Amino acid sequence: MSQYADPSTLVDTQWLANHLNDPNVRILEVDMSSERYQNAHIPGAVFWNIFSDLLLPDLKMNLDPRAFEKLMARSGITNDTTVIAYGSYPGTGAWIFWLLKVFGHKNVRVLNGGYQKWKSEDRPLATELSKFSDTDYRAKTPDTHLRVLHNEIQASIGQSNRVLLDVRTHQEYCGEWFFNQPPKEGELTGHIPGAVHLEHLLTLNEDGTFKSFNELKNLYHSKGITADKEVFPYCAIGARSGYTWFVLKYLLGYPNVRSYDGSWFEWSRLPDVAIEK
Repeated sequence: MSQYADPSTLVDTQWLANHLNDPNVRILEVDMSSERYQNAHIPGAVFWNIFSDLLLPDLKMNLDPRAFEKLMARSGITNDTTVIAYGSYPGTGAWIFWLLKVFGHKNVRVLNGGYQKWKSEDRPLATELSKFSDTDYRAKTPDTHLRVLHNEIQASIGQSNRVLLDVRTHQEYCGEWFFNQPPKEGELTGHIPGAVHLEHLLTLNEDGTFKSFNELKNLYHSKGITADKEVFPYCAIGARSGYTWFVLKYLLGYPNVRSYDGSWFEWSRLPDVAIEK
């Protein structure tokens, strides 16, 4: 992993196996349902539910510092804890890295390969729920340098020095799907005009680990996504865009990347914005 711009942001499965009982390490599993967590999770991992813990009822990301403080506190995380993030969905850990950085948490790492690689190596899994004493966690004001808002996205359409990067599936980008299914009544599909499409899963190997530095660099360069431009990734609810922010900034070293966490769920509901199919 040393070829990446900042390899310290990743840990491999062996590193985590060696630190399962480290009191200064807290492991986070993040998923849309707790079913798999309840059946088998990495020992010591605490669970966050995407819908009830991280999103608001309208599916916007909950960026209220007080809510974040409560979530971290009940997870047994202090401001000095090293957090290792993973999930069943590819890229979840890198999204959580973005989220924790938004609130100023210093020590956070992504488990390279996530649950998929851990399980494929027949490493230990637990069924008992992990519980830790509450802490007194203090979050910083959300870092605006990690986010881009819809008004700046709109102003960036057609700007050659900026890339609007759609990292959703082909079906979403082409307007066949709204998130993970055909659109229901009132749901608008398509993409932001001029957006470059590069699905986030293309950055991963079959075992769920990140592709090499050179493979990632070539992948993005093939779409004209170069480090001299500002890059604004977006998806549906901001998870895959946060993941892409991590890849571009920490694995490739791009200096000007901000995630549009409002993403398609916000854009498609705004009045008087352009949509392409």
